[in-house]
Amino acid sequence: MRVLGVDYGDRHIGLALSDPLLITAQPLGSYELSGRDDEDGAYFRALVAKHEICEIVVGNPLRMDGSSGTRADKTRLFAAWLEQAAGRPVALMDERLTTQQALKTLGDVKFRGKKKKDWEDRIAAVIILSTYLERKRGGTGAHEGD
Repeated sequence: MRVLGVDYGDRHIGLALSDPLLITAQPLGSYELSGRDDEDGAYFRALVAKHEICEIVVGNPLRMDGSSGTRADKTRLFAAWLEQAAGRPVALMDERLTTQQALKTLGDVKFRGKKKKDWEDRIAAVIILSTYLERKRGGTGAHEGD
């Protein structure tokens, strides 16, 4: 069984997938939300079945002081929808600074426009998932409190 990492945006979602031993995270791709719950739900159900996903972790964009804002509220709503649609438990993981880490990871790669944003989202999903897996292995409790 594997864990799916998700970097959620209003329309664009970065995806990462763990290995079966839950040790590493690799970029899986990205998905553009259609805005239709049935179509988007079918996509995630197919992804869960294809990759034998047992759990999903979604990056929660808290403010730098740790408080929740509008973006985090939207993310929590998406996570609740995703849990229902995919039929798998969804955990929220603090994702503060993951976009900056993703940009640093991409470094000097010369992507432009949509391609750059696509890879930023994928790498951010990898960082979210990697952090989640590390915390899970370390027993520090990967789930965030609300």
